[in-house]
Amino acid sequence: MSKEAATKGLERVIISGGGTGGHIHPAVAIADEIRQRHPQCEILFVGAKGRMEMEKVPKAGYSIVGLWISGIDRNWRSLRNLTFPLKLLSSLFKAGRIIRKFKPQLAVGVGGFASGPLLYRAALRGIPTAIQEQNSFPGITNRLLAKKVQLICAGFPGLDRWFPKDRIIETGNPLRENVTKIQLINSEQRAAALEHFGFTGDRPVAFIMGGSLGAGSMNEAVMAMAHRIATDEKELPYDLLWQCGARFQATMQAELEALPLPAKQRIVCVGFIDRMDHAYCAADVIASRAGAMSIAELALVSKPTLLVPSPVVAEDHQTKNARSLSDRGGAVLVPDGDVVERLESELTQLLNDPVRQKSLTDALRGAARPKAAHEVVAALEKLVIHSQ
Repeated sequence: MSKEAATKGLERVIISGGGTGGHIHPAVAIADEIRQRHPQCEILFVGAKGRMEMEKVPKAGYSIVGLWISGIDRNWRSLRNLTFPLKLLSSLFKAGRIIRKFKPQLAVGVGGFASGPLLYRAALRGIPTAIQEQNSFPGITNRLLAKKVQLICAGFPGLDRWFPKDRIIETGNPLRENVTKIQLINSEQRAAALEHFGFTGDRPVAFIMGGSLGAGSMNEAVMAMAHRIATDEKELPYDLLWQCGARFQATMQAELEALPLPAKQRIVCVGFIDRMDHAYCAADVIASRAGAMSIAELALVSKPTLLVPSPVVAEDHQTKNARSLSDRGGAVLVPDGDVVERLESELTQLLNDPVRQKSLTDALRGAARPKAAHEVVAALEKLVIHSQ
């Protein structure tokens, strides 16, 4: 940065997008890095009303404004699509009003419905704009914005298929500091993490996460395991920490509580985990969806991992994400259609094979990008300076 810019620093930044934890977590990580480097900077989030970001962003300590916006239903006959033009016009109008009032130096989109209207209006006003794309296959909002923005921070290589090559910088996906510190885990932190979830530490812990919205097949696999041990009255040789997704939690918890599980068997069912650092610390092995942010976190955490790509995402991009690790020996890829049948046996085999565990974790660690948030914000700073 120039002397003048270094002294003045960033003063007002808008970060827009959300919808899932995969968009929200990198957005907050970017905000945290900006706040650390520019303590005086005002940061405003813009999300979609009724979506997860409207709850999670304030919990992270940031202000957020909601737009009345949603995506187009893939079923073109859906009645919800009739309201889309009205929602889009409303959001464009409100986005323009937010920009005029807040006067940002910079607008950053992380994907999700709300980032479209906000970045479009910001670009029209000549405000420096950037997007942070987490996946190996970009979402529709970011693809539409690609020619409007000046900078694209890529979480995966190969995005020049979708974006102008001269605007891409490969940074990796930004992670919050409490996750990046997992690399420095010690016995006291692990004890605190186990206690946080009610585990005693006398058995290994398998952490099963289906993403912030949950995963039906992985939930089915865990319930199949629970029903089997209830029927056989034979405990698993490990405890389970199970992130089932907030929308499934009441149903899954009720079904779990209705089963006569063995007295010492611990299956902890949670909807959404705010303290992922505790979850990663507690885990000995992990089974996860293959979302971009999960991949970034898992590489950093470097625990033996099973990846179960979601089959209902655009261009099957989670399988591409998963293969970026499994092809280098950093994870075990389990197809979604096989997870109910294979999850229990795969976890058991992995926990009983320390040589394989070490091989997986060594390869996984090589894919980590712990400085991604730093690289993203450094690129944003340069963008602002060059636009002056």
